[in-house]
Amino acid sequence: MKKTLCLLFVITSLFSLSASAQSMGSSYETAVGIKFWPGAISVKHFISDNHAIEGLANFWDRGFRLTGLYEIHGDINDVEGLKWYVGPGAHIGWYNGTYYHDHDYGSGALSIGVDGVLGLDYKFSGAPINLSLDINPYLELNHPYLDIWGGLGVRYTF
Repeated sequence: MKKTLCLLFVITSLFSLSASAQSMGSSYETAVGIKFWPGAISVKHFISDNHAIEGLANFWDRGFRLTGLYEIHGDINDVEGLKWYVGPGAHIGWYNGTYYHDHDYGSGALSIGVDGVLGLDYKFSGAPINLSLDINPYLELNHPYLDIWGGLGVRYTF
């Protein structure tokens, strides 16, 4: 986890040096940060006013996984900076030789699946900070099972 936090700090520092202006209002274009449970580096970028793509690099006790999500956002009336979001996605990953969901995954075993996301996204007005809270159901395809991840995301916006 220390390596993940150090890597996140370096990436965030590089992005903040290259950004010409921070998003200080209640919206943002790009955000970089961390997500808690099971632990991920998160990069989110809006491709239009209400559509975003998010990439997650998950590091957990059973391996590593890359997830890509396409998110549709909508405003929540009367709360500036708060949006709901929902969308599909996919993941690919590798297990580190553990037993999980009644399957014995050898070291380097492949994980492929489809994902979904449902959550809330809040951008603090006047500060380059974004919080998200979501659930991430997914279906593992090569060793079929259904599970749910999700959690709290904290990101730096620009």
